[in-house]
Amino acid sequence: MNKLELQKKAVEVRKGIVTGVYNAKSGHPGGSLSAADLFTYLYFEEMNVDPKNPEDENRDRFVLSKGHTAPGYYAALALKGFFPIEDLKTLRHVGSYLQGHPDKKHTPGVDMSSGSLGQGLSVAVGMALAAKMQGKDYRTYCLCGDGEIQEGQIWEAAMFAGHRKLDNLCVIVDNNNLQIDGTVEDVCSPYPIDEKFKAFNFHVININGNDFDEIDRAFAEAKSHKGEPTAIIAHTIKGKGVSFMEDKAGWHGKAPNEEEYKIAMEELEKEAAAL
Repeated sequence: MNKLELQKKAVEVRKGIVTGVYNAKSGHPGGSLSAADLFTYLYFEEMNVDPKNPEDENRDRFVLSKGHTAPGYYAALALKGFFPIEDLKTLRHVGSYLQGHPDKKHTPGVDMSSGSLGQGLSVAVGMALAAKMQGKDYRTYCLCGDGEIQEGQIWEAAMFAGHRKLDNLCVIVDNNNLQIDGTVEDVCSPYPIDEKFKAFNFHVININGNDFDEIDRAFAEAKSHKGEPTAIIAHTIKGKGVSFMEDKAGWHGKAPNEEEYKIAMEELEKEAAAL
């Protein structure tokens, strides 16, 4: 896809996020919206995945380590064709296969159940190591949150990945600088994130995670870099695309009411029309 096509698709992902969370009356819109451009690029440009063959052993793998941002994940999967877009309205409903956190046993396209923060990167490292051991050329991608990387298990996994030179692993940190209780630097600062990953023998790239030109360059560089895993530190805006949610910690885990939903969807429709 070209940049314009990706931008249009990202608006649709954001509409899916808002629709899902509104109909659930709960969920996590802030971090889903900040990562919407990353979800879009991964599923519509970067990764080798096929909705018609979701269990292909040679497919690229994706682990959403910050599992609470499932609304963004589901929106991308639906638009890719893994399941009907209309089903996004069933988010978090009893009996729905779209629960509050990803479930690989029930949700088409999901490679790993997640939600207990800090654990996803360990699984992604295992996937990347398995590919190396089996001589497979698929790549593994793992999206972490900047609040999530306060968890110690993240750094155990990073140490192992760097030691084993897993250059088929790409970690993306959604660095929107906000978590449920405020800024990450006030709650428990992980900064400097880039230097920490470098210390664990990662190739590190800093980008604007809401700019498709920079996202494109970063993933191309990650794929071409050999001998080390890559960490892309994606500096984003929490709630990106919905004016009253942008850069507001209060929208970490809160659903819009009917009036707010209408305003959000109107804003996204206008953005789509302007592209």
